Amino acid sequence: MSSINKLEKFRQNEGFKCLLQPKMEELFRVDYPLKGKWNSDFFKNNNPITLELGCGKGEYTIALAELHPERNFIGIDIKGARLWKGAKYAETKGLNNVAFVRTNIDFIEWLFGKDEIEEIWVTFPDPQLKSPRKRLTGSMFLERYRKFLAPGGVIQLKTDSKYLHEYTAALAAQNGLHIICNSSDIYGATETAGFPQELLTVQTFYEKNYLSWGLPITFLKFNLLQANGKKYEAPFKEPEWDQEYWRKEEDKGRLNRPIR
Repeated sequence: MSSINKLEKFRQNEGFKCLLQPKMEELFRVDYPLKGKWNSDFFKNNNPITLELGCGKGEYTIALAELHPERNFIGIDIKGARLWKGAKYAETKGLNNVAFVRTNIDFIEWLFGKDEIEEIWVTFPDPQLKSPRKRLTGSMFLERYRKFLAPGGVIQLKTDSKYLHEYTAALAAQNGLHIICNSSDIYGATETAGFPQELLTVQTFYEKNYLSWGLPITFLKFNLLQANGKKYEAPFKEPEWDQEYWRKEEDKGRLNRPIR
């Protein structure tokens, strides 16, 4: 564990060029200065951008950036003490294809411009069992993503939550979205078509814990296109599915976790 306290981390965060910390008034229903200009004004190249939501300490963002220097990566989280670790690593290693943004994900539509993001990773988010509006793969957030996700751009959910996995798959099916890959257990899968090459090799601290507890890790990859290849334009509808069954399955999984 780092001996640096939170206040010192916050102080150091101010000096990291890769870490942006916009104030609420810079994003609340106001376009951020970098909106639509991340490539030209921040990364200084035209490489495609991958976005990780709820990136925590930036483990996944950093690992992907090191594997794919031909792409740019942006991790978003609200916790500055967590972001410190990823930002410090990126600065120390000179990773010029990494950015972190400390902000509430609710403001995301004012951060990015039309077609600016090619890929979204949602890694081990809170399933928000009682708050559908807060789910990062829920209809409200899909409405926001399609404002800046490039045509054919993908959304990738990696989670230990059976409930969130099945909810998201049902939501995609309900709206006729193109599901590219759907696995209920990536490490036990015999069919890996559609798996990104880093899916099994890049693991966060939490993922390693879930695996040690015997919990399956799920993966869902889809885009916002319909079967005819056209972009989905209608309002997203919440899925019709057996919520109670999957809530019980979620509870079973939680029973397998050791008491922290």
